[in-house]
Amino acid sequence: MDEIRELYQEVILDHNKNPRNFHVMENADAELEGYNPLCGDHYTFYVRYDDSETKRIAEVSFTGNGCAISKASASIMSAFIKGKTKDEAEHYFNLFHDIVVGKKSAADHIEELGKLAAFAGVSEFPMRVKCATLPWHTLHGAITGEDTTISTE
Repeated sequence: MDEIRELYQEVILDHNKNPRNFHVMENADAELEGYNPLCGDHYTFYVRYDDSETKRIAEVSFTGNGCAISKASASIMSAFIKGKTKDEAEHYFNLFHDIVVGKKSAADHIEELGKLAAFAGVSEFPMRVKCATLPWHTLHGAITGEDTTISTE
């Protein structure tokens, strides 16, 4: 189990140092800010949909700054959610949230989660849950049409 935890820590550190999809997206279909006033994490997320009837999420990007947990969560989420429908994104939002707050076990969903499973240990640190979930709440707000800054306060 220690080897798995070590691997997950490496994944988080890598995505923090080299975040994927970290850029402003021109002509985004949705854009929304997220802010965690307790620790200062502050991001803007951008979403572009494809032209199909299902409006799959074609691209997600983000800008801003925050702690390693929040930036890694944003990076992994932005890569993971590409190609998903809004309903699928909603499913993963709920699943991720349930895992990081300790309601569900990541081990039961390991194949489905992929690199997102790296955040399973966050449930052991309640103060870090808001860091891990801020990107998810912000993306959720963007795809459901929220128009005010998301706050984890």
